[in-house]
Amino acid sequence: MAREALSVLDLGCGTGQLAAVLANDGARRVVGVDPADPMLDIARSRPGGDCVTWVRADARTVRLEQSFDLILMTGHAFQVFLTPDDRLTALRTVAAHLAPEGRFVFDTRNPVCREWEEWTPERSQRVLQDAELGKIVIWDDVALDAATGVVTYETHYEPETTGRRYSASARIAFPERVEVETLVGAAGLRMDRILGDWTGAHWREDASEIIVVGGLS
Repeated sequence: MAREALSVLDLGCGTGQLAAVLANDGARRVVGVDPADPMLDIARSRPGGDCVTWVRADARTVRLEQSFDLILMTGHAFQVFLTPDDRLTALRTVAAHLAPEGRFVFDTRNPVCREWEEWTPERSQRVLQDAELGKIVIWDDVALDAATGVVTYETHYEPETTGRRYSASARIAFPERVEVETLVGAAGLRMDRILGDWTGAHWREDASEIIVVGGLS
């Protein structure tokens, strides 16, 4: 999809890996948007980062007064929007920036697969070797709010050289396909197809991903 686009907007670009690659793979105007300054600091410093325009902003409220041939929201960034209203507002940002013949694509985990059940300490523990910190034991923990469908997960790190534990926490939602389809339409967008993974496989009930591809309605 990016090969055909002269301009790309990456919403929730994180540390900018994808945006930098796209900016250096042809003559494209690429803008990366993320609300986290530390993420954008890494994005600016990575190879090719100087070819991207980086913007610190919330995808629900950002308005760039530009249009784009392709708008991306990958890495499950869509799941940080915890309510249907938040998700609708983010999709309206997509509609506000999409060129008349442009396309958008975003992903969200399929809740049917209940992937969060793998994020327990017993199932998630792994070991990373670092040149400075030595062996780092890493594991996750998770809690599901059944009423809202919001999952709170924590990742814990214990480097053997420090004897300390470092933790990070986040909350994400798992909207169902029916809701996603409804919100896409309510935002003034159309859904052309749904994929089940990033290889382009057709979606099915037990697919790990809900990947929506479409344009303006």
